[in-house]
Amino acid sequence: METNNTEQEMATTTTNVISAEALLDHWQGHRRLSRKVIEAFPEDQFYTFSIGGMRTYAQLTMEMIGLAAPGIRGVVFGDWTFSEPVLDYSTPAPATKAEVLHLWDLVTEYIDTLWPQIQPQRFQEREAAFGMYENTIVGTIQYLIDNEIHHRAQGYVYLRALGVEPPAFWDRY
Repeated sequence: METNNTEQEMATTTTNVISAEALLDHWQGHRRLSRKVIEAFPEDQFYTFSIGGMRTYAQLTMEMIGLAAPGIRGVVFGDWTFSEPVLDYSTPAPATKAEVLHLWDLVTEYIDTLWPQIQPQRFQEREAAFGMYENTIVGTIQYLIDNEIHHRAQGYVYLRALGVEPPAFWDRY
């Protein structure tokens, strides 16, 4: 069967499903909801409560922070190393929930500041994030979002176990 030029062009044309701006808004929507989950935790339980040997929500939150900050730097600049001050998955939580929320907000601003510097072609480049996880840049961004959703879900379980009604999962504004 012969194909005409239009069919061949359609077969080789990439269709963008979501714009860079929409992807950022999607990520930041998840960050807004994750922030609400942090806020919902009673201060003392944020640092101590766990179920079945899982980490506390303070530790899980620090993992989300510790992936997002160096993650956006890696996405933009290809620099996946941890810099000073060290902010990675092993960084201990600040002493108060208010300080954790402040750090969360700083990382959110950092994402907003660096995002416009991502060159359009960069999204499709393949790179080993953190020197270990080979993927396209857009795939790495999706992983960062998925990781946050996963840990936020653990927070929902913790809150329900503590008798605290978590924020509506669809309320990302």
